[in-house]
Amino acid sequence: MVQCEMCGAETSTPKTIKVEGAELDVCSNCTDFGTEVKTGSSSSSTSTKYSTGSGGSGSGSGSTGGASGNSSTSGGSGSSQRRSDMFDDMDELATDYDDRIRRAREQKGLSQSELANQLNEKASLIRKLERGDTLPSDDVQAKLERHLEVSLSGESGSSDDTEWSGGSASGSYTLGDVVERKD
Repeated sequence: MVQCEMCGAETSTPKTIKVEGAELDVCSNCTDFGTEVKTGSSSSSTSTKYSTGSGGSGSGSGSTGGASGNSSTSGGSGSSQRRSDMFDDMDELATDYDDRIRRAREQKGLSQSELANQLNEKASLIRKLERGDTLPSDDVQAKLERHLEVSLSGESGSSDDTEWSGGSASGSYTLGDVVERKD
């Protein structure tokens, strides 16, 4: 018996799903929380209501009894074609976006209220953005980047992904391998 990586329930036939970019082995009850990853032996593509890829809107298989084959090994990691999700196309906001906005505004010689007027936004929004109290919406980010001629997007290839060397020797990871406790 394998433990579901979402709810912790014991399951004899785990299914591999992708949730926000992470592949998890879950029980049949938790398959609706992500997109089922197609294994090498499976010929049908299953998509859930949370899927951003192509395919139907069917739900995962409900059979839980006696199927042999898949064990707790990571089933989808060896496939040659990786399914994309909505996070692949998103640009990450730079961690120092507030400093970038402030520096660019000061280089243009504008006050916060003057910049707000030119962008047709409230001055309080510019103050909050420069303090880092709020994140800009996509629309406001685009206006700031155009008007101030600055990029607010972070690097897409994060060095955190390549430097991390935790996890088990077998190559299958659980959420506990990644999470840092703040005790």
